[in-house]
Amino acid sequence: MTSFKHGGIHPPENKFTRDYAIEECPFPDLLTIPLNQHIGKPAKALVKPKQEVKRGELIGAMDGFVSCNVHATTSGIVKKVDRVPHQGGGYSDAILLEPDGEDIWHEDVLSEPCDVTLLSQTDVLERIKDAGIVGMGGAGFPAHVKLMPPEGAVVDTFILNGAECEPFLTSDFRLMLEKPNEILKGVDILKNLFGEKVEVYIGIEKNKPEAIELLQKKSTSLGFKVIGLDAKYPQGSEKQLIQALTGREVAEKQLPFSVGCVVQNVATAYAIYEAVTYKRPLTERVMTVSGMEIANRKNLRVRLGTRFADILEFCGGLKNDINQLISGGPMMGKAQYSFEVPVTKTTSGLLFIDNKELDRMRERPCIRCGKCLSVCPQGMSPSVMADKSQNNELEQLPELGLHSCMECGSCAYVCPSKRDIVHWIKYSKAIVANKAKHQKS
Repeated sequence: MTSFKHGGIHPPENKFTRDYAIEECPFPDLLTIPLNQHIGKPAKALVKPKQEVKRGELIGAMDGFVSCNVHATTSGIVKKVDRVPHQGGGYSDAILLEPDGEDIWHEDVLSEPCDVTLLSQTDVLERIKDAGIVGMGGAGFPAHVKLMPPEGAVVDTFILNGAECEPFLTSDFRLMLEKPNEILKGVDILKNLFGEKVEVYIGIEKNKPEAIELLQKKSTSLGFKVIGLDAKYPQGSEKQLIQALTGREVAEKQLPFSVGCVVQNVATAYAIYEAVTYKRPLTERVMTVSGMEIANRKNLRVRLGTRFADILEFCGGLKNDINQLISGGPMMGKAQYSFEVPVTKTTSGLLFIDNKELDRMRERPCIRCGKCLSVCPQGMSPSVMADKSQNNELEQLPELGLHSCMECGSCAYVCPSKRDIVHWIKYSKAIVANKAKHQKS
């Protein structure tokens, strides 16, 4: 058995789009490019209305250490900087860009690949930082920060995360099938940041045998180890993946650096290949459009800033009414309140769902069945944390491992009482963080 030790669930996979090749989504008449597409401080707008820009031109500058650059996703004219709906909830400042139809790259972008072996580690990190690369599996942590280990940390293992354990999503799978050489070159670039002796593991769930076979064949000469993982959610979570592939355990409040590991997602490795080899900023991403009620399910390459409404139109509209629009996967994705929300660097999928059970679901008292304890991959007590949160006993939560919770949703999935366990844990995290912030000030 190749998997993490504790917990996990087996929701229906619903990988309807696994055999659908990646299509190009045409960019619309107006792109809405948020300045907040990452964990950390939003970028600072650098452009003004009526300004002409080219694809890949810097339009939002990172504002602090944990921040990220934002670039024009095509050539055109800036209409204005405005507040727009954001997939994380609420609103975000965004640059509204009217495409000119030419899609001309900025002059800094290379037309031919450079020889990456001539670049120093500093050069590589600068190109990744300049390109605005973030973790594209959904977390959105600035890649250049994640690739800078703290002083004294020794990295001996690099892991490429190709698990894609979320139901419905197949964009990473299609990338592995259609861009394997580029992904592996991206992995080689990343590996060399930490030294020639770094071991490379590529973890892919066994429900993707074509990807396992292809990457094994392509990476033989590189010495990378491709490992087939049991299909179990949340296999692609960073700590669980490290445990499954290396047997090492990342303790509470520790980072993968603490056990000598660095993990990056398939889409991130591909974006880093383009950033380092061609100096191409992150202006597009591959995402899955699926669900029960969409007319045409697809895997799409989409320009950042494309609104969900435009994607819906390209996919033929809805077959039936929906009561859930989810950005990401059904387990860790976020329900959306507007079709005007734009695609960001972390939008791995878009799901159109009529969850007939949703209107009948009402949270009932915990029956102490213990199911949430048995499936929690972190070995915690989700029901107890939810109780403490509902009763406002927040001071006890850190001791119960509040900040180790990855909000994977396994507990809520198996709960027979349909308790909003993840909601209460998220609520508690926000309250505890807010209190700590006020105490510091």
